[in-house]
Amino acid sequence: MTPFVFNTSPSIQFGAGLLAQLGEIVKERIGARILLVTDPGMMATGIVERALDALKQAGVDVTLFSDVQADPPEAIVLQAMQSAIDCAAQGVVGLGGGSSLDVAKLVALLASGTEMLKDAYGVGNAKGPRLPLILVPTTAGTGSEVTPVSIVTTGASEKMGVVSPVILPDIALLDPELTLGLPAHITAATGIDAMVHAIEAYASGNANNNPLSRNLATEALRLMGAALERAVHEGGDIGARSDMLLGSMLAGQAFANSPVAAVHALAYPIGGHFHVPHGLSNALVLPYVLRFNTKVAPQPYAEMAPYAFPDLARLEGQERAEAFCEAMAGLSRRCGLQQTLREMDIPRDFLPKLASDAMNQTRLLVNNPREVSEADALSIYEAAW
Repeated sequence: MTPFVFNTSPSIQFGAGLLAQLGEIVKERIGARILLVTDPGMMATGIVERALDALKQAGVDVTLFSDVQADPPEAIVLQAMQSAIDCAAQGVVGLGGGSSLDVAKLVALLASGTEMLKDAYGVGNAKGPRLPLILVPTTAGTGSEVTPVSIVTTGASEKMGVVSPVILPDIALLDPELTLGLPAHITAATGIDAMVHAIEAYASGNANNNPLSRNLATEALRLMGAALERAVHEGGDIGARSDMLLGSMLAGQAFANSPVAAVHALAYPIGGHFHVPHGLSNALVLPYVLRFNTKVAPQPYAEMAPYAFPDLARLEGQERAEAFCEAMAGLSRRCGLQQTLREMDIPRDFLPKLASDAMNQTRLLVNNPREVSEADALSIYEAAW
């Protein structure tokens, strides 16, 4: 067995209704003065009010930053950081989807004043220390509550990542009741996103691909493969919502240590240029990247296929790997997601620009089980168009 490193959030707390205990948890772990980071969409759900009530009942003084945008730009990160400095926050709580959690991570890192955002980009460049940090996901998708990654939009459309175990939160607090109100389309897109995390982690060509990540990935696929359609079509099914939230977290732990690859690399330019939500961007290119990979590296996909789709156990080898590609495409279709780039009003003559930009995602492309050239990327985009 080759050496590996596995990092995750030191405390994971899971349970329906757990948000009501947020104040007590914050008071014990952080103190009496925090910055709460969220977004305008969350403000409209009533969940933020519930969180504020729990915090105030525990005597916690809260400054609210609710201006997080999807694919957050650097300016938003810096505004949130300044809010934390201005209120002398003792710690940070992130509440919402992946964008809010990613911003909260960076606020905790930067508000201590020991480093600058531009110096933190890349792998292992964020050194800390940081403020105490608690993350509360409200979607079953990104797994950000257990990943050492924060993605920021730099310039007009480029995305860069801060990757460091320093930004893993102290506590990941998972309450499946917070996902009950998610619309079907968001449930579907974030759910496919989480399954992509598990798939890419399992098949990753990264040197740190390890037995823990692979086992977490297959368990994530087992849970989500059985639960996603129920969560989409029967949104009040707390069992399905629980399985999706737990599966998303397990997939997050997997790819946090065995990193994702070409699906994400090709999805990022779609989101950057056309503001397509990240989960949907992944779903749009997923079947085509899988088909590209399985032609030369079918084994990992054949191995994981029966966890997500038990009936595929009857097949073997290449046939099973190819059936897995089609099963994932079918799942996306049944969940009501758009299936082509043209449905997202992406012009065909823009595909070469997407391919060129995808090549900048070297941090991800090196993990793909099959090398991807710019011509390959263009062919994948054309197939997805």
